[in-house]
Amino acid sequence: MHNTTANTPQQLGAFSAELSLPAPAKLNLMLHIVGRRADGYHLLETLFQFLDYADTLHFCTRNDGQIILHSTIDGVAHDDNLIVRAARLLQTTSQSKLGADIWLEKKLPIGGGIGGGSSNAATTLVGLNHLWHTQLTLEKLAELGLTLGADVPVFVLGRAAFAQGIGEQLQPVDLPEPWYLVAVPPVSISTAKIFSDPCLTRDTPASNMRTVLKQSGHNDCQAVVEKHYPEVRNALILLNKFVEARLTGTGSCIFGSFPNEQQAAKVATQISESLPSFVAQGANISMLHRVLQNLDEH
Repeated sequence: MHNTTANTPQQLGAFSAELSLPAPAKLNLMLHIVGRRADGYHLLETLFQFLDYADTLHFCTRNDGQIILHSTIDGVAHDDNLIVRAARLLQTTSQSKLGADIWLEKKLPIGGGIGGGSSNAATTLVGLNHLWHTQLTLEKLAELGLTLGADVPVFVLGRAAFAQGIGEQLQPVDLPEPWYLVAVPPVSISTAKIFSDPCLTRDTPASNMRTVLKQSGHNDCQAVVEKHYPEVRNALILLNKFVEARLTGTGSCIFGSFPNEQQAAKVATQISESLPSFVAQGANISMLHRVLQNLDEH
């Protein structure tokens, strides 16, 4: 797994952040691959729901135009980090002369399939748009986000959604908001490896939102991930003893849903010796947007 150093402004003793915002996790409750475009991108159908579990980003405005991310992630160069790329993209698009100091408190596992990097990028776009007063609409920010990654728009818009295309065609949905136990097998998964596997199902019949909401679907990537990563296969076997378990996205995290926090926490305790996990409630409106709404109201 990657290591991060995520010094907050408070820890650095420098100054307190002007703005601190969550970058929440998401689950893919199902993921069907229904085809492939000429450019190699896979055509998907997926159901996104957020979790009340998040990284935190701290922002301070700079007047010299520099974008400085003070937290490092092993194996990721500063300029390659999606946070830095998102900030510079917003700067260029809005022609803002301002810059930012940014700190990341990392909680979401890297390569876990719960959206860490994409969510960080989205929170950066939304947060700096707010701080710099660049006044781009959420739709415009989502459009920018798509150039950084297919999952970024759903985090920018902040609504649970049925997604089609490469993940960019979003229809908001209202889903039950159960408690989830999310287990984190100790492995980071390469999305490219999964999507390039010849055994991956790429012809699941296309569906629609109504059908998916009735039938709940499955994850076409799960069999390929289990084949390449025995850690995930073993985790699924273990969690399936307690609840129906499935993979989220193309990452390593697996999840099961429960009617309340107590039941989810009880299973988390039972598997804790062999499998790290966390418990969080599902959310149709992301934490990011709930925090922003509070800021706007005060």
